[in-house]
Amino acid sequence: SDQVHYWILLTSQALDTIWRIAKGSVTLAVSFLAAVLCYFRRLRLYLGHRLKWWIGYLQRKFKRNLSVEAEVDLLSYCAREWKGETPRAKLMRKAYEELFWRHHIKCVRQVKRDNYDALRSVLFQIFSRGISFPSWMKEKDIVKLPEKLLFSQGCNWIQQYSFGPEKYTGSNVFGKLRKCVELLKTQWTEFNGIKDYHKRGSMCNILFSDAILEYKLYEALKFIMLYQVTEVYEQMKTKKAIPSLFRLLFARETSSDPLSFMMNHLNSVGDTCGLEQIDMFILGYSLEVKIKVFRLFKFNSRDFEVCYPEEPLREWPEISLLTENDRHYHIPVF
Repeated sequence: SDQVHYWILLTSQALDTIWRIAKGSVTLAVSFLAAVLCYFRRLRLYLGHRLKWWIGYLQRKFKRNLSVEAEVDLLSYCAREWKGETPRAKLMRKAYEELFWRHHIKCVRQVKRDNYDALRSVLFQIFSRGISFPSWMKEKDIVKLPEKLLFSQGCNWIQQYSFGPEKYTGSNVFGKLRKCVELLKTQWTEFNGIKDYHKRGSMCNILFSDAILEYKLYEALKFIMLYQVTEVYEQMKTKKAIPSLFRLLFARETSSDPLSFMMNHLNSVGDTCGLEQIDMFILGYSLEVKIKVFRLFKFNSRDFEVCYPEEPLREWPEISLLTENDRHYHIPVF
């Protein structure tokens, strides 16, 4: 009996020792496994964060910087931009509802907010719709217009023309203007020759994601406006009848002649300011398009919907813009 008791005690101690060893090993294994799982969890979160950062970086690096965005639903855009119950927010919501229900505008294309956006909004629609050259451009080689102003009309003051933020270019102005106007002529001819609407849209997305080319086109439009002002001014000096909008232009002290118009107004466009209302008239006249603008901040007044020029000389194509403040413009889509 003593031997049996001895072996039972020995077996019990052995089993107890084995259990303590096994228990310690299991605890150690569980702790190690928990540490491993925690490490991999943190590693996964870190790698996920880094991957998300790199994806965002690559998207920003290679994404086209479209200056005219894709179409978005008009009322959804309004609801996102004009929340709250302020008087201005309520006015804007009513104005957008007016565009949707009465004027049948379903979408809007947001345009990059800078001091070229009025020119950008007009030129984008001319190219995307394949609108043809103005009649006067078909009769003249617009690439030669810079030299024409200097040598035929003695406008040597054109050397003070500013290219947006670039204040002064001196004798090189003619070469730069010629390149800008040549680019405008080439691009306009190309878009006008494309009959497929979707292809024109794709090419517009490419063109209006290249800031350097864009700004050259806008400077060409500015020069076209200056050329038209100069031409009409010469007609006025010979007592010829001129459109009333130019009489308003030359009646201002700051634009009594082409030089003052360029120095006091046109040179600032693209730099410190955009187009004023009188400039919109000249732009429409120069490009032979009727620019209809929905001025949302003028809702419920006679100035809610205006046209530049008010009375087109011929059946010119109509282009529509919308603005909330007369400073920045977007493109409505019917």
